[in-house]
Amino acid sequence: MTRRGFLAAAGSALAAPYILTSDALGAGTKLPASEQLQIGHVGVNWMGGIHLTSYRDGKPYPGARTVALCDCDQRHLDHWMKVFGGKPKRYTDFRRFLDDPDIDAVLSAVPDHWHAIVAIHAAQAGKDIYSEKPLSLTIGQGRAMADAVRRYGRVFQTGSQQRSSGNFRLACELVRSGRIGKVQTVHVGVGGPSGPCYLPAQPVPAGLDWDMWLGPAPWRPYHASIHPVKWRAFRDYSGGSMTDWGAHHFDIAQWGLGMDGSGPVEIHPPDGKDHDTLTYKYANGVAMFRGGANGVLFTGTDGKIEVNRGRLSSDPPEIIKEPIGPSDVHLARSPAGSWRGHNLDWHHCIRTRQRPICDVEIGHRSITVCHLGNIAVWLKRSLKWDPATERCIGDDEANRWLDRPQRAPWHL
Repeated sequence: MTRRGFLAAAGSALAAPYILTSDALGAGTKLPASEQLQIGHVGVNWMGGIHLTSYRDGKPYPGARTVALCDCDQRHLDHWMKVFGGKPKRYTDFRRFLDDPDIDAVLSAVPDHWHAIVAIHAAQAGKDIYSEKPLSLTIGQGRAMADAVRRYGRVFQTGSQQRSSGNFRLACELVRSGRIGKVQTVHVGVGGPSGPCYLPAQPVPAGLDWDMWLGPAPWRPYHASIHPVKWRAFRDYSGGSMTDWGAHHFDIAQWGLGMDGSGPVEIHPPDGKDHDTLTYKYANGVAMFRGGANGVLFTGTDGKIEVNRGRLSSDPPEIIKEPIGPSDVHLARSPAGSWRGHNLDWHHCIRTRQRPICDVEIGHRSITVCHLGNIAVWLKRSLKWDPATERCIGDDEANRWLDRPQRAPWHL
């Protein structure tokens, strides 16, 4: 029996997610009895290319093997097929890619407007999923992704790799252990939202299926300032820097505040009067601001902690020098204190059927913070948010922004 068949048989027999034993599927560096973890990559440029570079020789990820590549741009496929010596299977349509029984798990690095459809189809196909951040293009899509992952019992890692970095984890452990006293404010250093696209038409490059690239987004002519790479500036495909870097830094803010299953209750755009910058309020009284930090700055009654990539500082300095004690808060750790540990954590959880360090629900709650900020800025008014129902209170227009229509024939 192949590993794919074994998983399918076990899943139908048990009829419940996340309960297969680690002995059955392998744990840590111990491989399953049948074969290696076989990964298919969809979206092979930019972040997809960074992942493929690390998977190429297999050394960072023992027991994982790239078996298939998928992209609607033949130029990118040509490059990576050459790098891999032509060995992986080649697909230009993700639906045929997901039908491949040799693929155990999918690493998705497609543009943001494709995240939900690819992830939900992968879950329905019985594949475990690593999906690059930001989790979704809209709040509604994020909820649909989380529901599908639970329904089909899949292991899902959101690509917010800072959770696997030791300095971010330590900062959040210190904050949640009360080292800065009662948290009063959080400052998050991210940019602003995306905007509309008015670019003129240009010829579609040879080898690019532009209609497939657009997928569920509204149709518009090709322009090189959209693809490759530059699409994050435009609202049809992304929430801009707000969701790009916000998926990292607001995620750490949520982690440090212990809000992985919740979120803010008020969102105020800058108005030149009461709010100089985008401002969030939590039910416990904490205020969070966009800007004013090199990464994420937590301020409490007894001190401050600021954290970013390669940087951790505190005021007073002694706060970060005293080790975390056995009675302090200890947060989840990835197998390695770097972004590669994020992938290793995903591999481990596929084998053990545990939830990874940045599970789909965590990713959804963190990106919801970013989307709410964008909606408040776009509408130029304050919002009241109910994290339990995931609706804006008394604001039908804002609630219409929680999701968007998708271009036929694509749907969730």
